[in-house]
Amino acid sequence: MNQAIQFPDCESWDAAQQAVIFPVLVNGMGLTCAITLERLRSRYGAGEAMALFTAHRWDLEDEAEQLIREEEVSDQGWVWLS
Repeated sequence: MNQAIQFPDCESWDAAQQAVIFPVLVNGMGLTCAITLERLRSRYGAGEAMALFTAHRWDLEDEAEQLIREEEVSDQGWVWLS
């Protein structure tokens, strides 16, 4: 499956979900990717969520892209990195 996947630089902190959310465009359709602070810290150690995300952005976007290609998207259009 050949999909055009683009990640705009528009990440933000969602306090209600305790997660960094970041948009993705897949063939022009908008989806939302997210990773919780707990998961960021378990992977990369202590730190502020946005700083951890920024430091590891490329790896996280690669992981999100793989999940999208595997069609691991919720009915609400969310891709959760675990």
